[in-house]
Amino acid sequence: MSEPAYPDIYRAADTRYTGTDEHPAVPYRRSGVSGLKLPAITLGLWHNFGSDRPLQNQREILRRAFDRGVTHFDLANNYGPVPGAAEENFGRIMASDFRPYRDELLISSKAGWYMQDGPYGFGGSRKYLVASCDASLKRMGLDYVDIFYHHRPDPETPVEETVAALDHIVRSGRALYVGISSYSPELTRQAQAIAKDLGTPLLIHQPSYSMFNRWIEDELLATCADQGMGVIAFSALAQGLLTDRYLNGVPEDSRLGRHNMDTGFLTDDTLLAIRALNDIAAGRGQTLAQMAIAWVLRRPEVTSALIGASSVEQLDDSLDALKNLDFTDTELTEIDRYAVDRGINQWAKATDSTR
Repeated sequence: MSEPAYPDIYRAADTRYTGTDEHPAVPYRRSGVSGLKLPAITLGLWHNFGSDRPLQNQREILRRAFDRGVTHFDLANNYGPVPGAAEENFGRIMASDFRPYRDELLISSKAGWYMQDGPYGFGGSRKYLVASCDASLKRMGLDYVDIFYHHRPDPETPVEETVAALDHIVRSGRALYVGISSYSPELTRQAQAIAKDLGTPLLIHQPSYSMFNRWIEDELLATCADQGMGVIAFSALAQGLLTDRYLNGVPEDSRLGRHNMDTGFLTDDTLLAIRALNDIAAGRGQTLAQMAIAWVLRRPEVTSALIGASSVEQLDDSLDALKNLDFTDTELTEIDRYAVDRGINQWAKATDSTR
C-alpha cells in the first residue's frame, strides 16, 4: 500500500535572521537616508525564473534564499522568457509558500525596457509605468510592491512625467517606495530634485557594477550618497565572467555557450585577468564569485549586491561571500591591476541616452 501524499508545506527556517555555525547571518544595510534596510545580498529573478525552467527548482532557490535571510526578491515586468513569466512564477510560489511571510519580504519590480508591441510597451510615460505596475501586481498576486523602479531613462519622455508617475504609484498604494535604474549622475540629480518637490523621494538607484564595469565610481556613487539614495548593484559577477565557469573554456550551458552574451566580452586579456583574480580569491579562501560580490560590497555607498542563481548550490556559494567581506590594502591594490573596465557594460547606451 502506497504512502499517502501530503502537501509540501513550507515553513521558513527559524535561523533566517540569526544565521548558523555554517552560514553567517545576512547583514542589513540602510538604503540611503531612508528607514528601509536591505539585505547585503538580494536575489534577482532576471534569469532562471522564466517559462524555460522547472517551477520546483525556482521554488527551492527562493525557499533557500529566505531561509538564509535574503528578504529582497527583485523582478521586472519583462523578466522571462517569456516576458512576464518570472512574475507569474513568483506569484505562484508566493501564494504557495510565502504568503504568511509577506510582511517580512521586500519585493521589487520595474518597467521601462521593452515589454510588448505598440506605443505603450516601452519607455517612461505615465501610461506605460502605471499600467505596467498594475499588470505586475496582477501577475504576482500582490496588493503592492515594496519598491517600483523606472528601469531605464527614456529620452522621449520628460523626466518630470516619469517621476510624477512614480509619485502617483506610491500615493495610490501600488508601491511603498520608488527608485531608478541606469540613470546618469546628472539625470539622477534632476529626477531626485523633482521627486523631493513632489514629496516622494527616490529611495534607491540600481546600476550595473562589477570589477569589469566600474563606471559608477566616477560620479554616480557620490551623487547617490549626496542625494540620500541607496545603491543596489546588479551584474556583480559581470554576467558570469567573474566566476570559475570560463577558466578552462566555454561550457555549452553557460551564457556564452547559449549565445546569450556577446562573445567579444571574453577576450584573451580578459581571460588572463579572470585567472589572476581567481588566484587572488583562492588566497582569500573564496571562490572568484564570492570575492566579486564582496568587492562590490566594499563600498559604503552600496546597499546591496544583486545576484542571480540557477541552483541552490550556486545560491549558497554566492551567499557565502558574506564570510569574508574585508579586504586588505594589498589585496585591493592587486585586484586593481586586473579590475578595469572591459567594455562589457551593455546598458551604457541607456545611461547615455539622456543626460
